[in-house]
Parts: sequence; C-alpha cells; structure tokens
Amino acid sequence: MKTIESKNQLNDFIHNQNVIAVFSADWCPDCRVIEPIIPEIEKAYPDFSFVEVDRDQFIDLCQEYDVFGIPSFIAFKDGSEAGRFVSKDRKTKEEITAFMEEVSG
Repeated sequence: MKTIESKNQLNDFIHNQNVIAVFSADWCPDCRVIEPIIPEIEKAYPDFSFVEVDRDQFIDLCQEYDVFGIPSFIAFKDGSEAGRFVSKDRKTKEEITAFMEEVSG
C-alpha cells in the first residue's frame, strides 16, 4: 500500500486508476489490528490500488470526504466515489472483504 504524501498525489490516483483510500493513523489501535490483513485484501483485488491517507497529516482531506472515524475506506472508480466503509468502529476482515465485493461489482 502506498502512503499519500500530498493532496495532489491522491487526486492523481483518483483520476487515473481505481483506488481504495484507507484513512488511518499511527496511534489508532483499530488501524493496527487490520494492518496485517490489508496485503491479502490488496492481492485479492488487483483492479484497485490501495493508498493510505494519514488522518493527522491530512485532516483537511478527512473533512472534505466526511471521514470522522478511522480506519475508514473510500473506493474511487473513474474519478468518482464508488463506495465507502466509514465509521469509528473496528473493522473485520469479513466486513472489509464484503465492502470490496460491493465496490468491485
């Protein structure tokens, strides 16, 4: 998973490929819980590029995309939002996979 370093970089990804933006933070325990399963999910969905958006570094993007809890996932296809799995709750592998199935279809 690539880590976003600028808002422009995220916009480039969104407008040039299918993207799953994973909003996260170093201090977030729920983010650390899902960290080991993300590579497996990335491998299962090669049509998407997974990018990490650090909540603390890009609080403006969190506000822009109405992300008030982490970890959260937003899918973009063809330059537009295609789905979101945004909440303050811990996510399970099964829930993330179900979200991916929904946005992949």
